[in-house]
Amino acid sequence: MAADRGMTENHAARSIALLLLVAAATLLVTHRSYAFPQGTPNLDDITGDYHFLSPDDKLGILEEEGKLKGYIEVAQGAEESDDVLSYEIVAGLHKSDHVEFKTNIIHRKYYRFSGKVERGSGRQPDDPDYVHLVGDVEAVTVKGDSGQETVVKKHLVLKCLGKAESKDE
Repeated sequence: MAADRGMTENHAARSIALLLLVAAATLLVTHRSYAFPQGTPNLDDITGDYHFLSPDDKLGILEEEGKLKGYIEVAQGAEESDDVLSYEIVAGLHKSDHVEFKTNIIHRKYYRFSGKVERGSGRQPDDPDYVHLVGDVEAVTVKGDSGQETVVKKHLVLKCLGKAESKDE
């Protein structure tokens, strides 16, 4: 009789543990479907405008069949002759969740980016922060005489601007 009671208590404990596990899994699935609702388009096209190094800088990307075109507008300091330098993206690709690009050289400087595409907190594709480009931005300076490159690398999250914010700029 004591053995039967021990087996019953053990069976009850296992049943409760299983029930808690199922409840936790249900909450996780419910939470994920709330955060990323069914029907949310995947991030096959990352065309859009993004914040870049500073609030005054902008990255514009146009994706066509996995190849990237676009520009980076970088605001210059007060001591510079140009207000904004516009670097053209000369090579770039987006495949699955990987993205990388390289710009042309202006005043012996260019930019490279390598990272991945992630969903941001925006709910709709036109919302600010709908897409993140997470990775390393390298500002590369080329020495004129030797061609030697000096690289300054920063790990950043580049957030998309959203339709309304893009028009304001």
